[in-house]
Amino acid sequence: MYDYLVVGAGLYGAVFAREAKNAGKTVLVIDKRSQVGGNIYTKEVEGIHVHQYGAHIFHTNNKEVWDYVNRFATFNRFTNSPVANFHGELYSLPFNMYTFNRMWGVVTPQEAEAKIAQQRQEAGITEPKNLEEQAISLVGVDIYEKLVKGYTEKQWGRDCRDLPAFIIRRLPVRLTFDNNYFNALYQGIPIGGYTKMVERMLEGIEVRLDTDYLADRDAFDGMAEHIVYTGPIDAFFNYSEGTLAYRSVRFETELLDIPNFQGNAAVNYTDRETPWTRIIEHKWFTFGKDDAGNDIPKTVISREYSSEWKKGDEPYYPVNDAENNAIYASYKKMADAQSKVIFGGRLGEYKYFDMDKTIEEVLKKAREVLG
Repeated sequence: MYDYLVVGAGLYGAVFAREAKNAGKTVLVIDKRSQVGGNIYTKEVEGIHVHQYGAHIFHTNNKEVWDYVNRFATFNRFTNSPVANFHGELYSLPFNMYTFNRMWGVVTPQEAEAKIAQQRQEAGITEPKNLEEQAISLVGVDIYEKLVKGYTEKQWGRDCRDLPAFIIRRLPVRLTFDNNYFNALYQGIPIGGYTKMVERMLEGIEVRLDTDYLADRDAFDGMAEHIVYTGPIDAFFNYSEGTLAYRSVRFETELLDIPNFQGNAAVNYTDRETPWTRIIEHKWFTFGKDDAGNDIPKTVISREYSSEWKKGDEPYYPVNDAENNAIYASYKKMADAQSKVIFGGRLGEYKYFDMDKTIEEVLKKAREVLG
């Protein structure tokens, strides 16, 4: 009946479906959730676009990707400038001269650089072997202890010495007063929310929600010549090689009858004692305005709690350690032998993707298979 069955109406699935439709293919998109958008789904509450599955800020240096998403949405000028809260002490993220001044009282880049170099030397780190050593080599012991260690161990549920160094290698460290966390040429939030953007991608394409592919896969497999699968790769193969580990996130979301809770979209709580990792105040992604440009009198906040994933939870962050990568390698070999199925996205490829990288991967795959 269809050229392509796309399993998952998130960003990967929606972009592939759009490209397949544009190439003249017949497409059916299914999703076990009751809405499109995957983890970038936004729900409107009192004029506020609430990021239901965690904050998503679009950022990229790829002009092709930026031009692509702008076909489906107009983006505002939001710049990600999170704040770190350590027992009530507030620090700038990314780590920059504001952070170094608050931490050490230094006022020049040379002083900050010398302080970091001194602490790196005192720690005796030359070749970082784990996340702790990598962080200390980048920002010194004081900043690691206050602003990295507690947050990271809450997020990953593991001691920093047991985490690989690569997790933190992209940590922005600047000897300037630049508060822009993402060093990207293009960034912002789609006006009207991500859900509306995905809906526009899927215009004219048949979509069935509340539909679980794995619950009736034989029937679905017979409906299409090709399948694009964006669900968990281990679930596709019935966990035959083992269960892949993820970190999950639980959200406590509140509508508050006040106009301003924390004055910023994201505040990270970096001490170990605070149980949540961060609080998102969603209205500040759109500067406190609704789609019509009016001030919003209320606010919505979400506290985020990181946890070890178990079946039934929503998988968020792949745990790409040696053990899990070995399990995934077995599944990847099995996936490569599937001539009918394309595995894509964060769950299908067991790899964390930023949104722009997801779109890059889909467009590359679409060119390869659609011509």
